[in-house]
Amino acid sequence: MKTIVLVEDDERLAELVCQYLHNNGFNVTRFASGEGLIECIKKAQPDAIILDVMLPGYDGFTLCRQLRQFYAGPLLFMTAKSENFDQVLGLEIGADDYVVKPVEPRVLLARINALLRRTSSVSIPAKSGTVVSFGHLSIDKLSRRVHLSGEDISLTSHEFDMLCLLADNASQVVERTTLYKELIGREYDGLDRSADVRISRLRKKLKDDPQNPYRIKTIWGKGFFFVADAWGDE
Repeated sequence: MKTIVLVEDDERLAELVCQYLHNNGFNVTRFASGEGLIECIKKAQPDAIILDVMLPGYDGFTLCRQLRQFYAGPLLFMTAKSENFDQVLGLEIGADDYVVKPVEPRVLLARINALLRRTSSVSIPAKSGTVVSFGHLSIDKLSRRVHLSGEDISLTSHEFDMLCLLADNASQVVERTTLYKELIGREYDGLDRSADVRISRLRKKLKDDPQNPYRIKTIWGKGFFFVADAWGDE
């Protein structure tokens, strides 16, 4: 059974979510705040984390930043409609997706399953080999590790999947619709900035120039372009 950690201080909502996910084949560990959460995740390394934004003590953004220092798995925010939730900030600090409360349990389940399917599907090594290299960049699909000029680059599961998709289509434009369908699990509506935010995070970690990117380029109106011969220098 897949294991999920739910961080939610609303007792009634937490019980509803826990019961629904349990009935659909998940083991769920619930926290009402961030107290004890970091230690639990370090030991258990669950398959996914559902994190409320407004919590007693540390808020969800703060906890997400702390978790992303050592946890690379799927992380999904839950936010109330009345909250001034900053979607871009949530994605920039490492969330993979978010849902708005009150959320239909089946919608939450669908989002979780989409994240888990994506993670599981790319964990299978490609037939052409598990390690892909471009200059000083090395991507090991089996161990899900990335090295650039000998340095270990820490990526979230979503960032790793995006890099693999771009690298597998090196020197070709990967359309936004493809990114949304294969990595985010929904259709691109023309306004969603999720892909742009994730690309921006990926560029920073791979030492690309944020003002004038030359390793992962944006092709306006189309998508993104992984430059195969741009990894020879740091």
